[in-house]
Amino acid sequence: MATALAAVALTTRSVLLRDVDHRIDRLLAQETQEFANFVDQGIDPDTGRPFTDPERLLVVFLQRQYADPDEELLGLVAREGAEPAIKTQSREAPVDSPLAVDGALPEVFASASSTGTLERSSGEVRWAKVAVRAEPAAAFVVAFHPASEQERANEIFTMFLAASGVALVLTTGVGWVVAGRILKPVRVVSGAAAEITEQDLTRRIPVQGTDDIAALAVTFNAMLDRLERAFAAQREFVDDAGHELRTPITIVRGHLELMGDDPAEREETVRLVTDELDRMSRIVEDLLLLAKAERPDFLAPEPVQLAELTADIFVKARALGNRDWRLAEVGEGAAVLDEQRITQAVVQLAQNAVQHTVAGQTVRIGSRRTGRRVELYVADSGPGVQEQDREVIFDRFRRGTARRGARGSGAGLGLSIVRAIAEGHHGRVELDTTPGGGATFTLVLENAGETP
Repeated sequence: MATALAAVALTTRSVLLRDVDHRIDRLLAQETQEFANFVDQGIDPDTGRPFTDPERLLVVFLQRQYADPDEELLGLVAREGAEPAIKTQSREAPVDSPLAVDGALPEVFASASSTGTLERSSGEVRWAKVAVRAEPAAAFVVAFHPASEQERANEIFTMFLAASGVALVLTTGVGWVVAGRILKPVRVVSGAAAEITEQDLTRRIPVQGTDDIAALAVTFNAMLDRLERAFAAQREFVDDAGHELRTPITIVRGHLELMGDDPAEREETVRLVTDELDRMSRIVEDLLLLAKAERPDFLAPEPVQLAELTADIFVKARALGNRDWRLAEVGEGAAVLDEQRITQAVVQLAQNAVQHTVAGQTVRIGSRRTGRRVELYVADSGPGVQEQDREVIFDRFRRGTARRGARGSGAGLGLSIVRAIAEGHHGRVELDTTPGGGATFTLVLENAGETP
């Protein structure tokens, strides 16, 4: 802004000085043209005839003129062996002229040019002359002293600079305050980012207003949410893995340390160790699957026929155990989902039903579609889920208290995986009581069905 104001001030001064020069040029041209016309057309008032004496011509012309304050109108008449005589507007003796005082008149009178500029002690002098072709030699000279005009232009320039300086100071102050208020949220974001560590991801930026800074704060908070979930998933994975793997590692180490030379004992120890290693492998795979559920490439949805998908899942589930398997209903149409993940989830629900039922009990598998809503369910006729277990059975390493038959080999991660797959499809898992007894688990995918 300072550069712009300085440029405007300098331009204004240049324009003012140029106007002064143009006005002086017009004045000099006007005065000389008036005298030239008077020489051609002037009549001596005493004789009533054209002028024959140059001195008389100059005196009569000058008496009829009125000079501006910074202007000089002079008549010069040659005198033999001396400086030219000066004729002015007064009939009296010539007044002191700055040109005469500075000794410039002989130079002007003798100059072959009709215009010129002199630098005198009193300042710059712009002049113009018209020679009179007669005897004795004479000339009319108009001189202008632009110092006062230039001084006024410089005063305006100085006043403009002063006003610009005040405006610059005020604008700088206002800009400082306004910029500080505008950038304050940015400093808050920067400070919050500097204070956030791996151990504390709970801090959020307060969002005020709806401007770009507020949008930045919202984006920053969303990033912190993702980071917090990622670190939480990492810590949960480490804690869960350490908790669940500690027991089988202890069992394996204990049996290996106590294993003797008896072949039967060695065979039994190897069987137990292999079984525990298999369980550890399944736990690790399930934990890795839950960790991947937070990644954007966890699912690969594509259009599939719901009826074919339901039939394939039913065929695979029948191999899980000797149960009365029934295909209850089949939805029609196409659905956009990850076929492998959905199959994994429903088969896991079927496996869960097998673990909570005995041979011969009924397990129903089905699907239905309403608009864009797709549901796949598994309903068993087992003991059902107790009320106190409904809120915890989907958590990791949590099992229901009512289990029929021997304890399964699972680690309590199956239903957690089912919920992760459902939420990956922007859906949910619902638990209801089966009419006549048992539990019904339903995968509800709100926007999976393709529009007909």
